[in-house]
Amino acid sequence: MKRFLGLSLLLSLSFFKAQEHISSFNAVTLTYKFHPKFFLYAEGQLRGNEDYTYPDYYEIKGGLGYNLTKNHKPFIGLGRYVNYKDHSLSREEFRVWLQDVIDFKKGIVKFENRFRAEKSWFYEPQIDKTSQRMRYRYRLNVSVPLNASTIKKGTVFANAYDEIFFVTPMKPTFARNRVYGGFGYQIDDYFGILTGYLWQREFEAKGNKNLHFIYLALNINIDGTDHHVKTYDFPGAD
Repeated sequence: MKRFLGLSLLLSLSFFKAQEHISSFNAVTLTYKFHPKFFLYAEGQLRGNEDYTYPDYYEIKGGLGYNLTKNHKPFIGLGRYVNYKDHSLSREEFRVWLQDVIDFKKGIVKFENRFRAEKSWFYEPQIDKTSQRMRYRYRLNVSVPLNASTIKKGTVFANAYDEIFFVTPMKPTFARNRVYGGFGYQIDDYFGILTGYLWQREFEAKGNKNLHFIYLALNINIDGTDHHVKTYDFPGAD
């Protein structure tokens, strides 16, 4: 047993030593259903990519979604994304995107398939450079309530997903893989919280890079339709 514990400790230390560092990923989301078919979505993010305690990235985005069916939700969005390097603004991005979400349930497990196409315009003020990019993303997101048959007030749930990213005209085309695992709690009819670990692998011509995030989020759901059945949206790290 002592040998096993010693080996486990050695492997754990080696693992954490091999990691670049832990980064922070914080988000607040708002979903407002103002019509049985339409909803508004807004999100703010603050990340500490290089230093957990010092934010060097933020984004503000939002858009309009349509409940085509109970399990099919097209969406159009736009946002502003800003990066800092050495406490100075290094890159600004304006992005628009179209996405389609198709989900289904198997027992108590919900599977969400999200497809997204993005167009981005970049400006790097330090070198006065502009550029553009198209990016295509697919995410399989799985949610499971742990103490109830459905997610409702007072429910604890587990959530995991894998997302892949493809870009053009930059190389390599397969640009990123993102894997997340965590837990959430629906506090009441409006507020839910999530936390977990997100691993992000960046594929670049100059060399690949790993990012390791601790994810914290507050999700706010407001249903203005007076429907008797409440539904809850959990966007996940985006």
